[in-house]
Amino acid sequence: MSRSDFPPGYDDSRLLSNPQPGGGYPASAPPYGFNAYGGQPPYPQPNDPYRGQPAGYPPPTLPVIPVIPTGLGDNEGFTTTGGFDDISVRHTFIRKVYLILAAQLLVTTTIVAIFTFVEPVGNFVKKNPAIYWVSYAVYFVTHLVLVCCQGPRRRFPWNLILLAIFTLALSFMTGNIASYYSTKAVFLALGITVLVSVAVTVFCFQTKVDFTKCSGFFCVLGLVVFVTGIITAIVLSFKYIPWLHMLYAAIGAIAFTLFLAYHTQLLIGNRKLSIGPEEYVFAALSLYVDIVQIFIFLLQIIGYAER
Repeated sequence: MSRSDFPPGYDDSRLLSNPQPGGGYPASAPPYGFNAYGGQPPYPQPNDPYRGQPAGYPPPTLPVIPVIPTGLGDNEGFTTTGGFDDISVRHTFIRKVYLILAAQLLVTTTIVAIFTFVEPVGNFVKKNPAIYWVSYAVYFVTHLVLVCCQGPRRRFPWNLILLAIFTLALSFMTGNIASYYSTKAVFLALGITVLVSVAVTVFCFQTKVDFTKCSGFFCVLGLVVFVTGIITAIVLSFKYIPWLHMLYAAIGAIAFTLFLAYHTQLLIGNRKLSIGPEEYVFAALSLYVDIVQIFIFLLQIIGYAER
């Protein structure tokens, strides 16, 4: 038998089944799911919280809980008489709430700055998304306790301890999200949030429009935002849809701006409804959540516009 009668060797069969470029043969494309160097494509990353997103996108948009007063009776800390009888008590109450709010925002700003400017910290939380989920669980539980349970909310010092834990959890979540965006986007979202917050606060102190008369509307709005957040989180966990993400971010930014006006007028006390002086933790919590959520939603919109 001649040489040609034998089956080709391993090297020859490989050449026949997969001819090399040149000699009129086109270069064969790499198999699906692999690049030309034999490795996997750069996305999706195994540590990215979104399976359907390209790499580098922030953690999934989780449903947020708008702060809605749980009761409007005197026994719940809410009055319908238009405010405190003593103006000095009201001014002391407002000053106390804004001091607590300033401390909360200072902590959040510091943590966001660390996550944004310290690259090892940002890389660590990106590679360990479980930490984000733990902080969200702490945020969710402490939020429900402070909003729904009157005892812990009013009992010193447990109310401040719970508020501090809540602030740290939400600050960590915010810093984690901010680490996925550019420094320019973070500063731009921060600047717009400051302008919106100051403008809404000044407007609420000066206007004769009473947002506290629309408590039913804000309850419905809060439910809409929460349910929309759940649906969006479920859909985006399977496939990233940019227009759905941006629609939810726009709805959230507008809704929490309205919530900020509503909660500010509850704090002022010269409207149909107001918050009692013993509910300083609830008042600070409400304003803090509104401002932070405005920043997060604006950051998502600005960050997407930069991509």
